[in-house]
Amino acid sequence: MAEKPTVLFVCVHNAGRSQMAAGFLEALAGDRVQVLSAGTAPKDQINPIAVEAMAEEGIDIAGRSPQVLSTEAVQESDVVVTMGCGDECPYFPGKRYEDWELADPAGKDLPIVREVRDEIRRRVEALLSELLPA
Repeated sequence: MAEKPTVLFVCVHNAGRSQMAAGFLEALAGDRVQVLSAGTAPKDQINPIAVEAMAEEGIDIAGRSPQVLSTEAVQESDVVVTMGCGDECPYFPGKRYEDWELADPAGKDLPIVREVRDEIRRRVEALLSELLPA
């Protein structure tokens, strides 16, 4: 059996969208997928509204801290999911890239962040069904 796939979620600040996506994939896939997340210009802390929205789903991302995107993280990933970082994300031939158009939850109130969270969950579930077919 092949090694487990590695998925890297990248957004600008690594404080909202990519952290929520990583939280969902870890919760849904368990140890069957290696999950990384990073930002091209990371903030110093995770968006507290994103933490609150994920807690409503029973997923705790409060203890995480934003990470700066490294070339190594991209190189070791099988799938790179970008969220609004555009051309700042490094590109390596042969990798699977997906760009998820998602509203940036930074500065938004909880109802908006919930919508973003739910959309992220749908996309993570779809990605997982492709990575680990039943």
